[in-house]
Amino acid sequence: MFVKDVKVENQVGLHARPATFFIQKANEFKSSIWVEKEERRVNAKSLLGVLSLGIMGDTYIRIIADGSDEEDAVEGLVALVKSGFAD
Repeated sequence: MFVKDVKVENQVGLHARPATFFIQKANEFKSSIWVEKEERRVNAKSLLGVLSLGIMGDTYIRIIADGSDEEDAVEGLVALVKSGFAD
């Protein structure tokens, strides 16, 4: 299992468009991936799950992966969040 915390820097947070990019990236990996905000954990490959966390800008989230490519999955998603969801 590989875990990393990252701050969502973009002002709008993970609303529909950035959340879609996040889920598309998560689905590139074989590992099981979760996103945690405070005490809630959801499947990072689920749009409704990610949106249900209500992640706003300036919020810390935890990305957790477990599987054969867990480290690459977490690092890839952290890089996406840090980029502000730029393509």
